[in-house]
Amino acid sequence: MTPVTSIEPGVCGSSEEPSKRQLSRVIARAKQGDSSAIHWLYVQYGDNVYGYARSILHDEHEAEDIRQQVFTRLITSIGRYQERSVPFSAWLLRVTHNLAIDHLRRRRPILCDEARAVEERAEERGHDLSDALTEALSELPDIQRDVIVLRHVAGYSPSEIAAHLGKSEDSIHGLHHRGRRALKQALKRLDAVPVTA
Repeated sequence: MTPVTSIEPGVCGSSEEPSKRQLSRVIARAKQGDSSAIHWLYVQYGDNVYGYARSILHDEHEAEDIRQQVFTRLITSIGRYQERSVPFSAWLLRVTHNLAIDHLRRRRPILCDEARAVEERAEERGHDLSDALTEALSELPDIQRDVIVLRHVAGYSPSEIAAHLGKSEDSIHGLHHRGRRALKQALKRLDAVPVTA
């Protein structure tokens, strides 16, 4: 197979976010089992995965373990990724979240049946909220969804999002504001508004 770097000159290891077209081609190659495509995804997204895992686990060594698990699992699970409403980076961070939470559960002792029942209800509610968020995001216009995901999932600043999407920072602020408002309304309709103190 032709290495990804020869298909995508200047992208592998670049600090620039790949275009959707570039990313689609790399994902297609990864689905075919191209190890250089998996390596490219690791170089591109490894730091985001590590940072997100560390924010959950509060331990750099465990976060590194999760990063390795995510990309090891990616070899077999990338075939399930579909380019629909959720960007690849958000899908990858959801895989990271699930592995990190599983890791936390394994290291935490179960106190009693009552505690287990509370945890199961919380987990079920978490799945319901996750499904509602996915549905609410899918209702947003593509550009608003991209801004919301880049800002709140990938952690990009408004100026970084503006550079990535080729828009002014003022337009990003407007898209972010309208996207959050529409997302909140959709979540309210789906009975999934987050509880705040």
